[in-house]
Amino acid sequence: MSQAELTAVPAPRAPRRALWSLGILRSELATTLRRWRTLALLGVLAAVPVLIGIAVRIESGGGSGGGPGGGGGPAFLSQVTGNGLFLVFAALSATLPVFLPMAVGVIAGDSVAGEASGGTLRYLLVAPAGRTRLLLAKYASVLVFCLVATLVVAASALAAGALLFPVGEVTTISGTRIGYGEGLLRAGLIAVAVAVSLTGFAALGLFVSTLTNSGIAAMAATVGVLITVQILDTMPQLDAIHPYLFPHYWLSFTDLLRDPVYWDEMARNLGLQALYAAVFGSAAWARFTTKDITV
Repeated sequence: MSQAELTAVPAPRAPRRALWSLGILRSELATTLRRWRTLALLGVLAAVPVLIGIAVRIESGGGSGGGPGGGGGPAFLSQVTGNGLFLVFAALSATLPVFLPMAVGVIAGDSVAGEASGGTLRYLLVAPAGRTRLLLAKYASVLVFCLVATLVVAASALAAGALLFPVGEVTTISGTRIGYGEGLLRAGLIAVAVAVSLTGFAALGLFVSTLTNSGIAAMAATVGVLITVQILDTMPQLDAIHPYLFPHYWLSFTDLLRDPVYWDEMARNLGLQALYAAVFGSAAWARFTTKDITV
C-alpha cells in the first residue's frame, strides 16, 4: 500500500467522531430541556418577574410615578413604574442571587450523578464518543440551560413590564437618556452577561456530580455550596477572599446601564468565571475519566 493510501485510511474517522459528538450533544440538550423538572424550573423562573411586576403595580396604585428614591428590594425596582423595561433589570437582579443559580445547580448536579443513579450511565459510555466528549456534552447542555433560563426571565419580565407599565426612553445610571431600541439591546446584553456569570458555578456543579452516584445528593451538595459561598461573600471579616468567590461580581452586569459602559468589574467577573470553569472542569474530567462506572 502506498504512503498516500496509508494517510487516506484514517480520514473518515474524524467526521464520524464529530457526528457522534453532535449526536450526543443533541441528545443531551433534548433530554435536559424536555424533562418535567426542567420545565417546572423554567416555569418558576418565568413567574418571578410577573409576580414582581404585579406587586409593584399594586404598590404604586397603578400610577406611573416612581423614582430612584423608592423603598427596598432588587436594584432598579423603583424605576419600574416609570418604564416597564426596568422590570427586566429588576427581575434579573432578583433572580440572579438565588433562583437562577439554584436552578442551574439542580441541572448541573444531576447531569452525571442522575445518570448513574438511574442506571443509564453505563449505556451512554457504550457509544464510541468516549467519556471526555460525553462530559463536554453534559457541560454544554448545562451552559445552554443557563442561557435559556436567563432568557426566560428576561422575556417574561419584558412582556410583563410592557403590559403593566409604560415603556419609552431609558435613563441610564449615569443620568443620560438612551432610546428604547438601545435599551432593548442593552437588556439582551445583560441577559447574556448574567448567563455567562453562571458558567463557573455550572462547572462546579458538574464536578460535584462526578463525585457521587446519587442525583439528589449531588443537587443538594451543589446548592449547599452555593448558599455557603454566598454567606461568605456577605461577611465583612472575609473581605480578602471576596474577589475570589464566584458570585462576587455577579451583579456587575449593572455597569452595562452606564453611559459610557464601565467594563472593569465585568472583565473581572468574566476572568473569574473562566478560572472556575477551567479548575472545576478539569477536576470533573480527571474524576470522570478515571471513575469506575459500575451502575
